Amino acid sequence: MAAGYWWHWLFVLGQVVLALFCLALLADIAMLWHRRGITASRQCSDRFSCGDDNDVALHIDSQYPVTVDLHVIDEVPHIFQRRDIDFAHRLQPHGTCRITYRLRPTRRGVYGFGRVRVFASTVIGLVQRRFTCDQPIDVKVYPSYLMLNRYELLAMSNNLTELGIKRIRRAGNNTEFEQIKDYVQGDEYRNINWRASARRNQLMVNVYQDERSQQIFNLIDKGRVMQQAFDGMTLLDYAINASLVLSYVAVRKDDKAGLMTFNEDLDEFLQAAKSSTQMQNILEALYAQETDFGETDYSALLVNVNRLIRKRSLLVLYTNFTGLNSLQRQLPYLRQLNQRHRLLVVFFADDELSEFIRQHPGDSEEYYQQVIAEKISREKQLIVTTLQQQGILSLLTTPDRLSINVINRYLEIKSRQMI
Repeated sequence: MAAGYWWHWLFVLGQVVLALFCLALLADIAMLWHRRGITASRQCSDRFSCGDDNDVALHIDSQYPVTVDLHVIDEVPHIFQRRDIDFAHRLQPHGTCRITYRLRPTRRGVYGFGRVRVFASTVIGLVQRRFTCDQPIDVKVYPSYLMLNRYELLAMSNNLTELGIKRIRRAGNNTEFEQIKDYVQGDEYRNINWRASARRNQLMVNVYQDERSQQIFNLIDKGRVMQQAFDGMTLLDYAINASLVLSYVAVRKDDKAGLMTFNEDLDEFLQAAKSSTQMQNILEALYAQETDFGETDYSALLVNVNRLIRKRSLLVLYTNFTGLNSLQRQLPYLRQLNQRHRLLVVFFADDELSEFIRQHPGDSEEYYQQVIAEKISREKQLIVTTLQQQGILSLLTTPDRLSINVINRYLEIKSRQMI
């Protein structure tokens, strides 16, 4: 149109193009705003599993009689710091689509989702209409309950039933009631049930079996040594996930699972049980656990264990030692715990440190750093040896192998009847 000052026909052409542009713009607006064309909803679990991939699905419906291009943005919790939760999709007339993505939380707590924003445009592409869909929701992030299904077959395999888990009936040293049966010659007179005999008008005896149910307690250190992070998760979170899986396996094996968390003093305690609600109780107790930067008091742990756990049990202690000196400070309390119970001390190896040791040093500074790293790694092995000399079971493991290694050690202890 500006060139029309020199060539008149260009001014006319510019007016025609402007008119066509305005008509296209009005048509685009009319197609997008003549109805509520897009609906979207978010579908996800009401609780997420910490340290695992959790599926989130967006379901989108189009009521438009024409093809539309969509730009979908889901307002995920800010803690994820994700900037890639936006998707481009083309929907046919009256079409639907389902978009799925995954989120991996590394901290427990309440996570808040916002709205689902959908920007729609037609093939003309001159304007976009924004649709604000769905409602904000809060999702609780629990310890890794998804691992329970992963290890269920391990807990119920036939190989494990051969490791001393069967209920074998023996005469004499029996402690657990099983049933009442008719008296036959040779049964113990002291096992006669006189009340049942009076009701049936014949002698009835109690039948007992070996007591195979044992107590398993997970003791979780919440002090500053558990603040160290690995792959985005703290050692405390790894310990919580492992204790949840171990409790699940123990309950499935007819053992009683309990829990104790501590730092300067006792924080949470659940008496060992194998009821149907015990796993939910453990899950709810572990959900709210948070670490701090305080120093752990093992003398208070010893007092609380002696006060609350009367029966001989397997104590699985999740902690970490910075060096041999830190173990020596706690060793007297660990020995006393091991006198009344069977203690298994679980602490962590550093994969990144081991990888650094395997590298070839490039200069003298890296050489000195490797010497220090080797000294730290060697002290971890000395801790294992020191505990073994004191008759205390130990498990040195990397965080990513913690759950499976703890389960394997538990099954080994059960098979050797060491509790």
